[in-house]
Amino acid sequence: MTTPQQLLVQTAARNNAEWCAAMSRSHDVACEFGTQAWTAPARTPLYYPDAVTLVPGADPAALAERIDVTTPGASVKDSFADLDLTEAGFHVLFEAQWIHRPAGAPAITSDLAWEVAGDPDMLRAWALAWDGGDGNAGLFRPELLDDPATFVLAGQSPDGRVIAGAVASRSDHAVGISNVFALDGGPDAAWPVVLDAVHRLFPGLPVVGYEHGQDLAAAVRHGFQPVAPLRVWLQG
Repeated sequence: MTTPQQLLVQTAARNNAEWCAAMSRSHDVACEFGTQAWTAPARTPLYYPDAVTLVPGADPAALAERIDVTTPGASVKDSFADLDLTEAGFHVLFEAQWIHRPAGAPAITSDLAWEVAGDPDMLRAWALAWDGGDGNAGLFRPELLDDPATFVLAGQSPDGRVIAGAVASRSDHAVGISNVFALDGGPDAAWPVVLDAVHRLFPGLPVVGYEHGQDLAAAVRHGFQPVAPLRVWLQG
């Protein structure tokens, strides 16, 4: 990995860890930032890791000591894809690519109206649309609305229904995008409204995140560049 790549990964990993921290806090899960990783000693919300590495070459043994490995289901976001956690009982759940869209990339406009969810009712409408009937809409709690760095972006149909969106997480050097969805058309339908919102809200910041498979291909079609791989490890 080149030095510019490493710096981009560090920026994206830190941003992602801050978003994981915000989500954990909204569920009353304590967490902390260390020199090598962000960690939570108790199990984090569904889909969210118990640790995110922040620098290359993190110590696997020290990492395992800071999370709950006694209960099956612990997960670690290996931001630099350089850990071996097999001895601690982990296996690779999936691999993905960090992605980056420069601040100076061409703006994208959308035909959809959008707003930042600002009350529990709008957040609930967004969560129900994101969830698609899987029963996990309660993952996004009203406490998220109190986090000044979290922006739940809701793309709306002409009749005001939430039909697309994402979560934007602002940090010092980038804005991270996660939970991209559209009820019809998938990420190719979602990215225009999401990037329109991001460009207007954070015009001077690059955009980061991670994707894999067809979602990665869609992000590339909308101006993102793959930067470097990451791995998510799951215990048990």
